[in-house]
Amino acid sequence: MRIALHYFSWAFGFTALGLALAIWLGWAYSGTLSGTFAFFVIAAVLAVLEISLSFDNAIVNANKLKQMTPEWQHRFLTWGIVIAVFGMRILFPLLVVVIAAGIGPIEAVKLAATQPAEYARIIGSAHVSIAAFGGAFLMMVALNYFIDEGKEVDWIAALERRLRACASIRGLEIGLVLSVVMLFTWVLPPGTEGEFLFAACAGLLTFLGVEVLGHVLDRASLASEAAKGGIGAFLYLEVLDASFSFDGVIGAFALTQNLFLIAIGLGIGAMYVRSMTIMLVEKNTLAEFRYLEHGAFWSILILSGIMFAQTLWHIPEVATGLIGAAFIGLSLLSSLRFNRRSAR
Repeated sequence: MRIALHYFSWAFGFTALGLALAIWLGWAYSGTLSGTFAFFVIAAVLAVLEISLSFDNAIVNANKLKQMTPEWQHRFLTWGIVIAVFGMRILFPLLVVVIAAGIGPIEAVKLAATQPAEYARIIGSAHVSIAAFGGAFLMMVALNYFIDEGKEVDWIAALERRLRACASIRGLEIGLVLSVVMLFTWVLPPGTEGEFLFAACAGLLTFLGVEVLGHVLDRASLASEAAKGGIGAFLYLEVLDASFSFDGVIGAFALTQNLFLIAIGLGIGAMYVRSMTIMLVEKNTLAEFRYLEHGAFWSILILSGIMFAQTLWHIPEVATGLIGAAFIGLSLLSSLRFNRRSAR
């Protein structure tokens, strides 16, 4: 237990710092004890929300990190967390407002600080594009895992065997994603179809572009040893983390419209995801629990469908987190049962 807690020392420190900042921010904005306490509670809830939504992200990160060189592993776990916390939790919402409102970055920061309700409204107006991009990218991630001839272990065998058997059909994953995109484009309210379709295609092309870049760098004879299997996987993980973050960033505005409080709460959660990733890699947990990775990818597939569905209906982020946690929990139980049977 003590060894496991060692992996979370940085996360615990960041939690203390983040909650202290939330208390200071609450006092600065409200000047009352009740307002300060509300900021503290919201920061804590946002951190828990981010952890519940991103546990499957940690498992997928750990699986990809095993294939990277030690140098690029270190870069992902250092640079990557900076990009995750400051890039996705602060710069991404600002960029959305800059593009959607046609204002400069400084004006966007002022808007977030002085008119949080208007800032949240602009973020919400871009929800269709964000959900379409993230849904398409994550669905490709999940299908690429299941539709693979080299995959040897099946958890939900009835489905996974059929998907693996179809791996010889070229472009099947792309066809399935495009079919889902066409279905939602057909049923979306008038006026949003073009925005949805463009963003979904962008998500699909981003996945393919990162995959191509990774293969080129892995196979290029002129690539340095540090780059081989490194920068392509690094970019893949960063885009993957961004796609996972969309749901949490958008959902956070349901709890608070304060950009800085959102950054603190989600940043705390991101630190725990990083700590979980390191623990999974160093303790080789994925090898010990046979089906844990399967649960993570089923969770990703469900999350991608939910992101598409959110363009039509409001689905609480708590429900999204619980569904993902349920798949991972069931896969963990199946792994433990398999280990007991193997021991006997």
